[in-house]
Formats: sequence, C-alpha cells, structure tokens
Amino acid sequence: MAEARIIPLHADDAGPRTRWCLGATPRARRDPAAEPELETESVVEPGPGAEPEPWAWEETLVTALAFLRRRLAGEYVVDEFGFDADLTVNVLLPVLRQLYQRWFRVDAIGMHHVPAQGGALVVANHSGTLPLDALMAAVALHDDHPARRHLRLLGADLMFRLPMIGTLARKGGSTLACSPDAERLMSLGELVGVWPEGFKGIGKPFRDRYKLQRFGRGGFVSAALRTGVPIIPCSIVGAEEIYPKIGDLKPLARLLGAPYFPVTPLFPLLGPLGLVPLPSKWYIEFGEPISTGTIGAAEADDPMTVFNLTDQVRETIQHTLYRLLSQRRNAFLG
Repeated sequence: MAEARIIPLHADDAGPRTRWCLGATPRARRDPAAEPELETESVVEPGPGAEPEPWAWEETLVTALAFLRRRLAGEYVVDEFGFDADLTVNVLLPVLRQLYQRWFRVDAIGMHHVPAQGGALVVANHSGTLPLDALMAAVALHDDHPARRHLRLLGADLMFRLPMIGTLARKGGSTLACSPDAERLMSLGELVGVWPEGFKGIGKPFRDRYKLQRFGRGGFVSAALRTGVPIIPCSIVGAEEIYPKIGDLKPLARLLGAPYFPVTPLFPLLGPLGLVPLPSKWYIEFGEPISTGTIGAAEADDPMTVFNLTDQVRETIQHTLYRLLSQRRNAFLG
C-alpha cells in the first residue's frame, strides 16, 4: 500500500527540528487544495411505501469507492500534526454526524461569531464523563459553518496514549494541549479548540452540573495573546446529562491509570449497554469574539493580564450556560 504524501512547510524545514511537545508527528504543511470537499445533497423524505432514489445509493457507492482508491494509492495529505482531512471528512465526521443530528439533535447558535478564515481560539466548558462535547463542537463547526471549518482540538496526553483512540484523534485533527502546538496551529490560520477545565470538568459529579471548574493557569490565553487571534467563548448545554456521574471507583481508576472510573445510573450495572449515552437535547452557542490584538503579545507573560482575560472568558461562558438553561424546558426535549 502506498504511503500518504507529506508536504513540507518550507525549504528550511527539511532539517532537524526541536520538538517541545510529546506525541506530534514530523512537521509538514497541510495542503488546502488537496483537502476533499464534502458534497451535500438535498434529501426528500419518501412517502409510505416509496422506493429510495437509486441515484442516492449509486452516489454513495461511487464516493466510497473513490475514497478507497485514494487510500490505496496514497493520494491524500497528512499535515505536520497528523491531521488526515480525507479520512476525517469521509469516515470520522459521517459517524459523528449521526450522533449530532439524530441522537443529540444539536442546535448550533452564533455561528456568525466564528471567523470564516484565519486563526482563532474556541474556549468551551467541559462535561459529560466522556469528551463527546468536543467532538460535537467539531461537527458543528464543519457542518453548520458556511466555511466548513475544521476544529483542531487540544487534548490531554492520556488520550494519545490510548490504543487506536490516540491514532484516530490525531488523524481527526487533535494534538497535544501545550502552548507551542496551539500557537503553531493558530499562526497557520487554524481554528483551535480548548477545554481548559480538563478532567476536573469532564469528570465532575452530576450534582455539580453546569458549574464551571477552575480554568487552569490561563495558558490558552497566553497562546492567543502571542498569536493575536480572537478568543471565542463556547457554551455547551446537554452534555452533562449523557452520562450522569453519581459515583467514582477510585481504586479501579488508579489501577487503570485513569483520572476517574465513573459510576452512572446505567454503568457498570448494565455492562456495555450502559455506555450508550442518554439522548439529551444539546445547544452549542458560540459567543462574541474577544479581541486580543489590541492587548499585544508583550502582555502574554503578564500574570494579571492573563488572569483577567481568563476570568472574563470563564464568566462569559458561565452566564451563557445559565441563560441557555433558563430557556430550556426539559433536558431531553429541549
């Protein structure tokens, strides 16, 4: 099987480089011209007893065969962080889209606040025991944004140590959550997503739902200041209810090297069936961008500036969560 092409960034990038973060693949540039476009089509629901349109099946088959041909011939591009746009658009996103559209019935709000091009940093609240909120935000920005943008997620090193999951995460555009990689991506004009609550947010008990945890030391703010990109607060409602965490088997978590081992009303009582997320109704709202260009890169190392901006982003997300919750009638009906 042929290997994918790796496109170098510049001629002087051919030599050895010093890596500041673990887990990244050799550096190369993403070729936007080679990124496949996801074709959309208008779907008409057939009436009772009607046969499906044959051309829809034929087009799906043709698309699948074309994808297989590109994979076998190595006619696809992998960027310097391991992002495989061809695989993401044709395999990963279609799977996640079923959850997005049919299971969680996500409503994306404020998409006009996300720039159509250029670097930006999306900062969101984290919840849900498993990081499905990050994946649904990525689907929203690709499917519902006019520019069909890819969200480059910053993940914890634990994710990249997991067999298969780490490989798929990197192919889907994720990279290690560290400032050098984040700054590199934003400098290249990428849309970067960060969930600064980390495991404190995703693994919090259900009784603390929609109460933001500490946002770390503001490393994401420093990265945005150094690159001069806007910060876009993102508030996600619905993820807290998919796996209500009512307990934590800490001895088992330590044995597995995990930050927690959740107990929910259905897991581990129902075994693998308990891993099916509850079909809550989701809202993802992208807020008004917070400009960093007027502050200047020199302030990136000023603790007070970083703290104030971090607190502003956190308060914006928290207030938006409260507003969305006050407008929601039911966690599962919307």
